[in-house]
Amino acid sequence: MKYLVRDKLLAIGDDYWIEDEEGRHAFLVDGKALRFRDTLELEDPEGRVLLTLREKLFTLRDAMTLERDGVRLAVVRRKRLSLLRNHFRVTMAEGTELDVSGRILDREFKVEYEGELLALISRQWYRIRETYAVDVVREDADAALLVALAVCVIRMAEKEREDDGEGGGSDG
Repeated sequence: MKYLVRDKLLAIGDDYWIEDEEGRHAFLVDGKALRFRDTLELEDPEGRVLLTLREKLFTLRDAMTLERDGVRLAVVRRKRLSLLRNHFRVTMAEGTELDVSGRILDREFKVEYEGELLALISRQWYRIRETYAVDVVREDADAALLVALAVCVIRMAEKEREDDGEGGGSDG
């Protein structure tokens, strides 16, 4: 199943819908305003919070946590000892790890578990400007989690680019 994300730089407090292939609202990304740290909620169309994405404070490396029902589900960090600049490691609460790698700022990357493709994030399928898709490859995969991971790593990469003072261009 593919989910379409209208790509825009989010300011805290901005909300936007992620649609399925049929154009139906699948998830709402709710940027929580007036928070001490960067917080987003991924909600279903009925307004139920599926996942909360929070910037981790006071860490040596930038990190975000993903929580479900107030319980930490995963921690996302840039993988430091990688030749690829855009390689993130997702450590799940039970100890398994997912790899996110590719050209994050270009919206061309993948999410894998032990070499198995779980999701492919790409702009190539759409001619609509500033739109990318999260293609959840496995039917038994947690679509909300994979969509949240895509939003999370893009947000982290964008923030890092801003902090580094880079002017733009592609990464990779």
